[in-house]
Amino acid sequence: MGRDLLKSVVSRWMTNTVSATDCGAGWLGERHMAKLLSRFEDDDSGLPDMPQIGPVIPRVYLVSDVRLYREGLSASLAQHRRLELVGAAASGDFLDLIVALQPEVLLLDLGARESLSIPRRARQVLPTIRVVAFAVAEIAENVLACAEAGISGYVTTDGSIEDLVAAVFNALRGELMCSPRIAALLFSRVATFSDGRISASSDASSLTRREREIAALVACDLPNKEIARRLRLGPTTVKNHVHNILQKLNVHRRGDIAPLYLDRNGWQPSPTDRGAEHVGRSA
Repeated sequence: MGRDLLKSVVSRWMTNTVSATDCGAGWLGERHMAKLLSRFEDDDSGLPDMPQIGPVIPRVYLVSDVRLYREGLSASLAQHRRLELVGAAASGDFLDLIVALQPEVLLLDLGARESLSIPRRARQVLPTIRVVAFAVAEIAENVLACAEAGISGYVTTDGSIEDLVAAVFNALRGELMCSPRIAALLFSRVATFSDGRISASSDASSLTRREREIAALVACDLPNKEIARRLRLGPTTVKNHVHNILQKLNVHRRGDIAPLYLDRNGWQPSPTDRGAEHVGRSA
């Protein structure tokens, strides 16, 4: 590969170089380059092939439950020469396909079903794969959830195709591009974990009766819509209660509610609540 590149450079230089009548030095340079070029043409001993370091064109795979996203992004990425799109699928169909296609990067629609579990599932079958999420609202809860899920990079909801391509290359280099505000947030989160303030400041006893009811149902993995139906509340009301619960427990993800509530208050979901999980998912 390196030999072919140098031959191309030599040929182009000889085509564009100054003639002997213009400059003697140019003529001497041309003779030297012509000799070098003939060496390449006579045999392949001029220079060894240069080893490739990492994928020259990264192979990427797209996961989204929205067919419009899959088709639109696939069409855009297919025209982009810096990436090779090897496939696209919904969140329930991608595992076997990435094993067969071996992409370096997984492009993940954060709105996909159980999207935050996908990086872990992907690495179980492809340990070295990097995950770049897109359509990420750049708010604290979302970005921290991405970081905790093992996502290597992200593109915000107003990001472009170029932003997505740049995020892929950054992820492959082990780099993350984010705003100064998000960088400060991530540093603060690391400090909080290191000194144990999360456990110390989590106060489930401050939850109201209604918040305790909703926390119990959230811990059973019920969605807001099902919680609203069971408690005869509006979906927006439930969403606001969940937000308040997260703040009072000083956590950022719904999945963190149950462990803290159990560890610090001895709370256990009732059998009815556990059974509701299956009812909610089948509804």
